[in-house]
Amino acid sequence: MPTVPSGPPAPSENEPHRDRRTAESFGSDAERYDRARPRYPEAMIDRIIAAGPGPGVLDVLDVGSGTGIAARQFQAAGCRVLGVEPDARRADLARRHGLKVDVSTFEAWDPADRRFDAIVAAQAWHWIDPLAGAAKAARVLRPGGLLAAFWNAFHLSDDVAEAFSTAYQRVTPGSPFALQAMKRPMDGYQVLSTKAADGISTVGAFTGPEQWRFEWDWTYTKEAWLDQLPTFGPLTRLSPDRMAEVQAGVGDTIDAMGGDFTMHYTTIAVTAALR
Repeated sequence: MPTVPSGPPAPSENEPHRDRRTAESFGSDAERYDRARPRYPEAMIDRIIAAGPGPGVLDVLDVGSGTGIAARQFQAAGCRVLGVEPDARRADLARRHGLKVDVSTFEAWDPADRRFDAIVAAQAWHWIDPLAGAAKAARVLRPGGLLAAFWNAFHLSDDVAEAFSTAYQRVTPGSPFALQAMKRPMDGYQVLSTKAADGISTVGAFTGPEQWRFEWDWTYTKEAWLDQLPTFGPLTRLSPDRMAEVQAGVGDTIDAMGGDFTMHYTTIAVTAALR
């Protein structure tokens, strides 16, 4: 049986699942989030489906499903998908896209005896308590079912990172968009993936966690990148005036590069099967 250590976890500034203010800020502009955020590699979607416990249509639970970006990809690949999303605004938009969504945090969600072949979390598992989340996943997965938490990490060239960081820091000094963080983005995502893997291992109901990586590129126009900026956690709570300052500075940088730039992405996934 999955286990969680007794007693409350020690407080830590490195526990994003406790930062409910940021976690619940993304629904402030759900339409923009759905429009601007990147999708996930089809090769990863296919691999998760192939790793499911058996033949037939997979039942997939999308935890922290947001506006349903990943859920729609799994649905398009032939899966039956249910989302669990704490923000009613984002859940409503997902429903308008034809998805079924329960409004709840995953930790408090009532599965009502439902079981799933796969549980996925797209850019969301760090908002969930890693131990309670893994234990809950173990209770609602079918034998052999897969838990897959994944994130898109972007990589900027040094010159673009420096120019963007200057624009961010001018308006939001001390922002996580610091130059070093922008040049070494995988450092932060490695921390998130390691915490996810540690939680899965501690619960003890899964096979040893694996890490998958998928590399891909995407070219952004100035308009597309500026549209995405307000959806980033450190910027979601900026006032409209300050957000406009950030967009103006970054927009000038992209204009100087010719109006667009190519972003390299690494999608990092932590996966484990229920024993």
